[in-house]
Amino acid sequence: MPKKYFNLLNLFLILVFFLTAGFGCKSPGQEVEKKMQPIELNYWRVFEDQDAFDEIITAYRALHPNIKINYRKFRIEEYEQALLDALAEDRGPDIFSVNESAIKKYQSKLEAMPPEITLAYQYTKGTIKKEVAYELRTSKTLSLREIKANFADTVSTDAVLDGQVYGLPLALETLVMFYNKDILNKSGIAQPPRDWKDFQEAAQKATRFDSNGDIIQAGAALGTGSNIERSFDIISLLMMQNGATMTNDSGGATFSQITSEKYSPGIEALKFYLDFASPVKSVYSWNTDMPNSLETFLSGKLAFMFGYNYHLPGIRARAPKLNFAIASVPQINQDNPTNYANYWLEGVSKKSAHKDEAWDFILFSTAKDQAVKYLDKTKKPTALKELINSQLDDEDLYPTAVQTLTAKNWYQGLNQPAAEEAMKVMIETLPETKDDRDFAEIVNNAIQKINQTLQ
Repeated sequence: MPKKYFNLLNLFLILVFFLTAGFGCKSPGQEVEKKMQPIELNYWRVFEDQDAFDEIITAYRALHPNIKINYRKFRIEEYEQALLDALAEDRGPDIFSVNESAIKKYQSKLEAMPPEITLAYQYTKGTIKKEVAYELRTSKTLSLREIKANFADTVSTDAVLDGQVYGLPLALETLVMFYNKDILNKSGIAQPPRDWKDFQEAAQKATRFDSNGDIIQAGAALGTGSNIERSFDIISLLMMQNGATMTNDSGGATFSQITSEKYSPGIEALKFYLDFASPVKSVYSWNTDMPNSLETFLSGKLAFMFGYNYHLPGIRARAPKLNFAIASVPQINQDNPTNYANYWLEGVSKKSAHKDEAWDFILFSTAKDQAVKYLDKTKKPTALKELINSQLDDEDLYPTAVQTLTAKNWYQGLNQPAAEEAMKVMIETLPETKDDRDFAEIVNNAIQKINQTLQ
């Protein structure tokens, strides 16, 4: 064979080797083309408009121009029914948000995160003559160890079921304390209380009565059920701070459990809460006749309200002149703080035709470089441990940032609204009791109702 033909043959074989390496016996063109087919991912959420995700979607499409993200926002009151109807009729989204308290309820409808994902990526090659090229990349997702290392501890507890990951958070809220600065100043309260004993004293100082003994300025919105924002969360927080075991190993509610010292931390926390709505107690500062706690706070007639960062935009829009701030919640034990988490997880529908692409987008958007874009836009607290320090100088985010690592919650069953309602009924019935036996019976009836939601 002439030497020039021999060299040409070698060059051809080398070219074929580099083109086919890593793709087995399949044509690299066919494999890439298959992964580069145009697809659309439908993404359903509540609360934020699409502009909260515009930067993330743009960055993702720069890598995957064939993947289009269709974002749709729902009102919270319509979201769950619309989602369940769409999933039942096979027209549901590829990605949707689920509150952490409902993750077990939706487990059968969610696709667990795969161990690895293979996608086609667009990149630019060449130095002098630049060309757009595509290649397949197989990437590992997140291990359970990485989830524990990267996210607040409660995430691995809530999002991991049966050893599988069913969602990842973009943000993480914790229960915080809102306070009216003008009321505190006029009441001689220099700093928001850091423990519950100081809180009792502050609530007592801030409460004002008229000549008939009616509350005209409430010290604290505690002690009742239906007219207090997130009363379920507040009671849960108090019980957990006091050392109550909220559920047992079998998943049943046990917050009335009596310890070997004949002490029930859950019941004692409950009594502490009820005192704020009892006219015969010194800390009396709230009752069932008061308007909703948020409305009362907006009117400037409430010193302390418990809520979440998501309440901030509404308060500022509706009461722009209200002089208020937020602080971390009081603790029973400052050396061993306990806080309450409330957040949403982004998950992939089991019926999605593009599960790998959907999970890849979730992993992309919840990682540090992209999550920070969402957090900056929405002013929400982070779920990523790495970003906590960056939020400590923010007046709005500081209270949650310092609570994130000690935040947790408890499983409330497949019908979380029913569990909340059972707790509210219990709270509103207990003041009518005359002895400890009736008290125990009412609490145990509520536990039975909550346990029905846990099955």
